[in-house]
Amino acid sequence: MHDADVISIIPLSHLAIAFIPALLVIALFYWWQLKIGSVVYAFIRMLVQLLLVGYFLLWIFNAGQSWIVLILLLAMVAISSWISLRTVTQHRTALYLTALVSIAIGGGITLALVTQIVLETDPWFRANTLIPLAGMIFSNSMNGISLAADRLIIELKSSADYRLARNAALHTALIPMINSLFAVGLVALPGMMTGQILSGISSLIAARYQIMVMCMLFGAAGLSTILFLTLSQRHWVNQTELLKNRPTDRVD
Repeated sequence: MHDADVISIIPLSHLAIAFIPALLVIALFYWWQLKIGSVVYAFIRMLVQLLLVGYFLLWIFNAGQSWIVLILLLAMVAISSWISLRTVTQHRTALYLTALVSIAIGGGITLALVTQIVLETDPWFRANTLIPLAGMIFSNSMNGISLAADRLIIELKSSADYRLARNAALHTALIPMINSLFAVGLVALPGMMTGQILSGISSLIAARYQIMVMCMLFGAAGLSTILFLTLSQRHWVNQTELLKNRPTDRVD
């Protein structure tokens, strides 16, 4: 693509056309007498949330203040740490600090490495670089810990060997990322690469960015999960007998 081909703003009339397949699915839900309330509610929430986030991020990008960026990053870590323990219905509060430290260190180191050394972000707190990458990193760290905690509880209910349970939990946590490594470029072009290609950037340059992202996400998820499993070992060992005597501690 040349500069003249770069995609800019999508007109609202064109954006509305993107809803046609989704509305067709909702119509078929109704035709098949399925409950469509949750689907419609999900779409409404999606629209409201993205619009609000769009305006909020625009304000942050224009503000250009390091303290605002830092507060937002801290909030992202705090929220993702709490959500990561949604599969743990008991002792969630006791494990929160462990999850917080794990995501802050595992995700924070990865974010700093990528933004300050790989991308050489200038200034270091440039929001339109830090915030999107932080969202990707912290959400993957969150998912890794969530999957690991869920599997760890199941394993400890049947085995008192924490090492084996820990290894199974780590393997489970990284399955989605490992599958993505296998599939990228063959089954799917990930969001960042697709977006860059659509915006007119060379596919070779887009591929470099995507390689950075894949390494970044795998590293952040792996480091945060390993830290969580290591730092929380004493807690889980102490709870092993209790776990064996109660139903699976899991939220679907």
